Amino acid sequence: MPAANAPLFNSSQAAEEAENAGLSPAAGATFGDIVAERFNRRDLMRGLLGVGAISATLGPAALAEAQPAAANPTPSFAFTELSSQPTDRTEVAEGYRAEVLIRWGDAVLPEAPAFDPTRQSAASQARQFGYNNDYLGYFPMPGAANGSRHGLLCVNHEYTNEELMFPGLGRQDAGGPLGRQRAFAGMTAELAAVEMMAHGGSVLEVRRDGESWAVVAGSRYARRITAHTEMEITGPAAGHPRMRTAADPAGRRVLGMLNNCAGGRTPWGTWLTCEENVNGYFSGRLPEGHAETANYRRMGIPGRWMNWGDYEARFDVAKEPNEANRFGWVVEIDPFDPNSVPKKRTALGRFKHEGAAGITARSGQYVLYSGDDERFDYVYRFVTEGRVSGERARDMTLLDAGTLSVARYNADGTGDWLPLVFGEGPLTPANGFHSQADVVIEARRAGDLLGATRMDRPEDVEANPATDKVYVMLTNNNRRTAEQVNPANPRADNRFGHIVEMLPDNRDHTAPRFTWDILVRCGDPALAVVGATFNSRTSKDGWFGMPDNCAIDADGRLWVATDGNTPGRTQRNDGVWAMETEGAARGASKLFFKCPFGAELCGPEFTPDGETFFVAIQHPGETDPEDPSAAPATYENPSTRWPDFRPDMPPRPSIVAITRRGGGKIGT
Repeated sequence: MPAANAPLFNSSQAAEEAENAGLSPAAGATFGDIVAERFNRRDLMRGLLGVGAISATLGPAALAEAQPAAANPTPSFAFTELSSQPTDRTEVAEGYRAEVLIRWGDAVLPEAPAFDPTRQSAASQARQFGYNNDYLGYFPMPGAANGSRHGLLCVNHEYTNEELMFPGLGRQDAGGPLGRQRAFAGMTAELAAVEMMAHGGSVLEVRRDGESWAVVAGSRYARRITAHTEMEITGPAAGHPRMRTAADPAGRRVLGMLNNCAGGRTPWGTWLTCEENVNGYFSGRLPEGHAETANYRRMGIPGRWMNWGDYEARFDVAKEPNEANRFGWVVEIDPFDPNSVPKKRTALGRFKHEGAAGITARSGQYVLYSGDDERFDYVYRFVTEGRVSGERARDMTLLDAGTLSVARYNADGTGDWLPLVFGEGPLTPANGFHSQADVVIEARRAGDLLGATRMDRPEDVEANPATDKVYVMLTNNNRRTAEQVNPANPRADNRFGHIVEMLPDNRDHTAPRFTWDILVRCGDPALAVVGATFNSRTSKDGWFGMPDNCAIDADGRLWVATDGNTPGRTQRNDGVWAMETEGAARGASKLFFKCPFGAELCGPEFTPDGETFFVAIQHPGETDPEDPSAAPATYENPSTRWPDFRPDMPPRPSIVAITRRGGGKIGT
């Protein structure tokens, strides 16, 4: 996910993103037209306005007003709501404990030195916990007496904030249309090497003793994955000429994974970790007329958010034009084998993957959902060709063959999965596709040609196994104009995002069609101009903006994590909100946990018994971008020093373990 301090309303950024996308979003119907069309084509044809239709068009608040009030505004969640008052530290609902499990710089591998922020090195960071922890995946330990109290925790390390990591190094904009390209004053090859080792991921063995969790020191499962870890390229793009480089003439091996945001867990016990904003790691300029020019423009390459191309030639597209094609994939890792080679599964497509959450369909095929986190980009689904067998060695190859599709949301509340298959429809040599490798390398352009629905930054997409409903977190899109709204993205200047709920036909996740509704439009319901649709039972503390990640607990309840709430934007910090999805309380939510200043909430993950809730606190200490009086955050002057609150320690991204005092399930 982009850093919380990336401006939401930057017009020059909007222009650059449109240019990067290589398209101008097509004009669509007005929201009034959409309402009328949905009523006329679906609801009136059926002779009634169903609850789902009212919710999607008028919103859960209007629906609640027509229904009897309940004593408990969120009947599924039995906890006292937090105040949304911003704070410099974490807070959790009364009756719960929130303890830091591990922080940036803490030991992961044996012989890791004690963290000293004034004497960082690549060698040290390669053994220590990385920066900006994002996705969390919990895997019960095989043979453990209680797998919910002893397991492996897999962690993504998405990106680095050098201005908060290194003394004397303030973040400086170098201008440019994005406002993200940086001057890098004070950066050196040695500091860039530390950043490379702070990326990737960590595998931790964790155990609960009483009410507290701890990382098991010296675990044989412990692992650090970095920007230099060797990985295998598999699937249709493996070995293709567009994947070959001077260092890898076969096009089947690549060093590292970058900007790993959300992810998923497979039934066969592997960790899926997703490369998102990989464009930011590349600099330079392609040779005039190079074949990858349009492809890279569609991905925003080069972004130069990092200056690694100054030190490693592979990150300079002028020196190694194909290297960027080797990033932007879903990576599969076996957490139980620290010597295993991670695999980039190219059948799942190349784009800015936010996640890869899956579900086993009734057919036995495995289905993965993923969002492409960019304004006006798409929601994808992958259905394996083979079926989950329960034989781990056999299932470990399932993600190399299957059908990748992109979503089209229709105005009548139905939707279609459009297969991205070479030779079908426009995906032919006439349009520059000569094999399935070309299709997956340029999945975005394939989606353009198929007429997929351009969404408002689709991030996490999660399927609820209890109901088969699928939830899509749409963070925001301030670039959408009134002429560009579409049925699934009904607000122009959508600064606060919304959540779409999908249901596959016949509850079959392999079906070619689905129905959809809007669960909630986010933002402050008290401001009519915002157009938020939280259930009217939601308190002043219970609404939120910018939904990003989500988790579905063992009872099928939805928990939403956010990215972008700040005192200047929404008068609150980011956090976790519990949200009702059924009945008269549908669309009501309340605040359970909140982050410190400058941080976003990532990686919400429950243990199987529902008694522990792991969350990741990313980039604490950043400056509020909507506070003009705030000085730019630096190592010396962060907005908080959470979690240590020591003058000699910078803020440190960390994982927090939440448990109920005295035991029991979270939120019951």
